[in-house]
Amino acid sequence: MKRPRKGARRPPAARHPRKRPPIEAILAERGIVRATLAGIPKRDRADVEQEVFLGAWRAVRRGKYRPDPKDKPRDALRKWLHGIAWRQASKYFESAYVRRAILHAEPLGLLRGFVGVNLDAQIEARDLLRAIERLEPRHQEILLAVDAPESLSAYAAQRGMSPFTAASRLRIARAMLALRIRRWRR
Repeated sequence: MKRPRKGARRPPAARHPRKRPPIEAILAERGIVRATLAGIPKRDRADVEQEVFLGAWRAVRRGKYRPDPKDKPRDALRKWLHGIAWRQASKYFESAYVRRAILHAEPLGLLRGFVGVNLDAQIEARDLLRAIERLEPRHQEILLAVDAPESLSAYAAQRGMSPFTAASRLRIARAMLALRIRRWRR
């Protein structure tokens, strides 16, 4: 019999038989996964949770889930999912997206000192506003609704129309604006 490597407290996981818990059993342990991912911002937590369950299911399918037979099946599954969630959380915090995030009340305010005034962009913006001003009011309204914080479907619901109708009107308004700009630039 081989001697365990120096410093090893347990035998390697490969010595235990493979198990294939059903996906329902894995998903039933959502509480332990959510508790492990509690430090991740809410906007990203669902994505990381999804990665945990996908990773766990892929590992089960590859035969990587080998719990110690001495442990209760549910406890072994919970410990294993906690480990996967812990690793996914560490991957999240080590990602470039998270490490390079700069929190500032006015993010573009940081660049003001470095970026000069672009007169061409200002003139073009004024021309676009004039072109929008010359459109019919219904086209103006739908074009300006795109910039609103509400979604297009919420805009449509407030006005009692189908989201598809709102999307069609937006497409028509964009075409009219493009036509107006083309005529103006000639």
